[in-house]
Amino acid sequence: MSGDVNTPSDTTRDRTSGQFGRSQSTAPGPKHILRTIIGRELRTIVRTRTFFILALAFAAVVLGISSVSGSVQGGYVPTLVDLLTPLELLVPVVAIAFGYRAILGDAERGELDVLKTYPVSSREIVAGVYVGRAIGLLIAIVAPLVVTVLLVFVAEEEGRTLYASHSGVDSPILFGRFIVLTILFALTVLAIAIAISAVVSGTRSAIALSVVALVVLLVGFDLALVYGFSAGSIGDGSLVYALALSPLSAYRGLVFESAIIVASGTGPAAASPIASLVSLVVWTATSLGIATWVLNR
Repeated sequence: MSGDVNTPSDTTRDRTSGQFGRSQSTAPGPKHILRTIIGRELRTIVRTRTFFILALAFAAVVLGISSVSGSVQGGYVPTLVDLLTPLELLVPVVAIAFGYRAILGDAERGELDVLKTYPVSSREIVAGVYVGRAIGLLIAIVAPLVVTVLLVFVAEEEGRTLYASHSGVDSPILFGRFIVLTILFALTVLAIAIAISAVVSGTRSAIALSVVALVVLLVGFDLALVYGFSAGSIGDGSLVYALALSPLSAYRGLVFESAIIVASGTGPAAASPIASLVSLVVWTATSLGIATWVLNR
């Protein structure tokens, strides 16, 4: 939806009517509606300068860290280690920015009311918005990481041509895992942002709730886990499962388990991979479910 672009209400309604305005007997099917909403989201992203600036800034930081730190000369694993902490901060910020007004903007202009006069469900609206925004978000996040892989490949020493995913071997496969996990983390935070955009009633409240969500995601959960562990509420055996409760900790733990520890060959368990993956899926599904429920009210 065009939640981030200020267009006249009449133009929005005309465009919506042009896309959905059919007689009941020739009503578009769910797949057509979903494709239409996704296309609208992609056009919104292309037209919105803020998203372009965010993508450029993200790429500049990722490529700058990789180049300035010299990690690209060290290999794939040293590079992902250098990028992990910055991405823990940047990915949530970019994902929230992509989604916090996605549904709110349409509600403010009455476009949601127009859509509800056609055979489109709240679930289809949320799914279309989410998928459209996700495509734009992933292009912004994945493209710099792929370029980083190419930089590492070019900068590698001539003799390092053996790639494997077993212990002690630096490998592009490990960096590929890092990219996949970063995608999962970004999609989870985007779903939270979509829920925020559905719950709030205005831009100020959307910004305020987004800031709160970022603080909780980046700091709050980790502080709660540290306090619980230091107070004895969380034991040594249950710590890896407790870490899965936080999307950020789940992401960090999965990166350590599937890439960093694998490369080093040693190290204590940093996470429960299954629990962490389940946590990301639950956070995503619950957030999208909340957005759908709010639109159904």
